[in-house]
Amino acid sequence: MTHTEIVNFIWGVADLIRDTFKRGKYQDVILPLTVLRRLDCVLAPSKRKVLEANAKLKGKLENLDPQLRKASGFAFYNTSLYDFEKLLADAPNLAANLRNYINGFLDNTISRLQEAGLLFKVLERFKNVDLHPDEVDNPTMGTVFEELIRKFNEALNENPGEHFTPRDVVHLMVELLLAGDEERLRGEGVVRAVCDPCCGSGGMLTIAKDHIVGTAERPGINPKARVHLFGQEVNPETFAICKSDLFMKDPSGRDADNIAFGSTLSNDRHAGRRFDY
Repeated sequence: MTHTEIVNFIWGVADLIRDTFKRGKYQDVILPLTVLRRLDCVLAPSKRKVLEANAKLKGKLENLDPQLRKASGFAFYNTSLYDFEKLLADAPNLAANLRNYINGFLDNTISRLQEAGLLFKVLERFKNVDLHPDEVDNPTMGTVFEELIRKFNEALNENPGEHFTPRDVVHLMVELLLAGDEERLRGEGVVRAVCDPCCGSGGMLTIAKDHIVGTAERPGINPKARVHLFGQEVNPETFAICKSDLFMKDPSGRDADNIAFGSTLSNDRHAGRRFDY
């Protein structure tokens, strides 16, 4: 599926919930569940290993986190017995099981969807879209999130430019940012820190890193360079999108740990640090 097809498919959830949720609340349902579905797809191959490790080591080790990270292959994991497939297989207990799956996250939204008889329909729609990075790479997923945000803003007659920057503009900004530094970025042992104090869904950070180290589709300036990303975001939805995306990009979780929540103007969470860009 192209990013446009994915966006239109996911946006179809709005047709299901329009009588229960106001337009301004669509994103409270659609964005978190999109993130959850992507995480569900990412963790699916290692789900059994995580559950086995958790069952084997629970009560024997004080801190299971390192072993469960190793089992999942990422800096995050889910020890719930459920995934989207199993949730929908037990429709009568879907609300309780979904709360178990996400451990209280989205609790009010789940209640409203359940009361309106929409929870199964909404979850079923998300189950039918494969958001694993092998199927939808990170740049495409970033575009999907941005298109969804644009649709939310259009539904509220807001200016989408206030909430995200188009990818073409971001590429141009990064090229201007790095222009003239190519030689200094080449060679052995290059380490650079990049910060976006209003990072949104993280597009500028990840594209800056991609321009330096390169991707499978596009060569970078120095594939051996080590680029550390830092950011801060005040909007909780886009903060969650950024952090989850970086967790999937870097199994160590280092870049994701460097993304802080809150207003940089009133509470700079990276105060005292210095960055190259």
